[in-house]
Amino acid sequence: QVQLVESGGGLVQAGGSLRLSCVASGRTFSNYGMGWFRQGPGKEREFVAGTSRSDRTYYADSVKGRFTISRDNGNNTVLLQMNSLKPEDTAVYYCAATRVIGLSTSPREYAYWGQGTQVTVSS
Repeated sequence: QVQLVESGGGLVQAGGSLRLSCVASGRTFSNYGMGWFRQGPGKEREFVAGTSRSDRTYYADSVKGRFTISRDNGNNTVLLQMNSLKPEDTAVYYCAATRVIGLSTSPREYAYWGQGTQVTVSS
């Protein structure tokens, strides 16, 4: 089992920045690929950014150039730095862990999920 706890969400104006943090416990963190997903009101959960077990990073086109994902295996932490935020970024953001080797953008491939943190971007 892997337990994930997110923090860092909040209310920000368009153009602002937020940094989300996810702390993992329970298993060897470096054995997992990590991802951030989001779910807006009335929408399906969608992939935002991921970092593989080999620390390769990948992003949804909608956030490329604005968001940065990073992982710290020593502290069992994955971060999502979000800059130039837009109202359409408003959603509950979830941290997730997968045993899949390589890149994984499908929620079905992630076995462990955090409780989510709300991000609201006002116009």
